Parts: sequence; structure tokens; C-alpha cells
Amino acid sequence: MVKETSRKRTDQLVNPPDVTAHRLVDDGAIPNNPRLPLLIYHRALRLPDEEPESAIEHLLSTNHWGGSWRNGIYPYHHYHSTAHEVLAVCRGSARVQLGGEKGIMQKINAGDVIVIPAGVGHKNLGASSDFLIVGAYPKGQDWDMCYGKRTEHPKAEHNIARVPLPVADPVYGADGPLLDYWR
Repeated sequence: MVKETSRKRTDQLVNPPDVTAHRLVDDGAIPNNPRLPLLIYHRALRLPDEEPESAIEHLLSTNHWGGSWRNGIYPYHHYHSTAHEVLAVCRGSARVQLGGEKGIMQKINAGDVIVIPAGVGHKNLGASSDFLIVGAYPKGQDWDMCYGKRTEHPKAEHNIARVPLPVADPVYGADGPLLDYWR
């Protein structure tokens, strides 16, 4: 009964998938990911008025993404070479740059989700005063912090190639679009 109630709670939170995939190439500073695309889930979440952060954390945990945190996105280029990351916008909006200086710019709003493969850079270019995200990583993956320094590149490339695929989509679970895009 608990499992059924939990699934019903998370099902009420998600909209049908509307996904944009971006293949981002190494720009010399940010390696990005040579095999996995960055995924943007537009309007993926129907957020409750009260405590959307808790609802998102529950959804991510149910789908085997953990180590969650609440904050914004750093205002400088950075990436993780040892873990994939999901960013779910629970309040406000922001303009972000994804993939380094030569990457894409994207406006994200409450309800949007970005699934970032290991190695893909991300940076906050400006946000509303109420901007808040919940971030998480596939369970069992530990993140590092890289900044696009030339000396990081060789080790980062090695690390990125070794990061395993998640067992489930952070939003849609075992049948989610991430599994189609990343196989």
C-alpha cells in the first residue's frame, strides 16, 4: 500500500515528456560528453504550491537519484567528471549556459528539468530573485568539481568515459526518455 501511494504521489507531479536533446562537443576547456546528450525536459513537473522542493526530492529519490540539495546554479562554468546530474527548477527562472563558452543558452522556468551527463558544463547567467532548484545524482555516483582548466582535461576525459548510466530516468523512472536517449 505504501509503494502504491508513493507512485500515485509522484505520478501526479509529472507531465508527459517534452524533451530537447543537445549534443555538445568539447570546446577545449569544457569536455562535455562525447556520447551522451544533455536533455532538457520542458514543463516536466506540475509543482504543488506548498513545498515543491520536498515533492521533487521525493520524486528523484523514488527514481534512484540521491544526494539531493537545494540551491541555485553557480555563476561560473563548472562540470562534474565523475557523476551525471539532474537540476529540477522548483521556483523562479534563470538563463543558463550549457556546454561552456561555445555552448547553448537556455531559459529555464519552474517545472523544467535539465539532465546533465558527466562532463557537460553549466553556468547561471542570471536568475529571478526566487530561483531555486533541487539537484541530485544517480545513486552510487559521487560528484567532483571541475572548472574547465586545461590541467583537468586529461583526467576528466578518463573519468567521464567511466561514469555508468543511471538505472532510471530521474523524473519518469524505469520507462523514461533518458534511457532511450542515453542507450
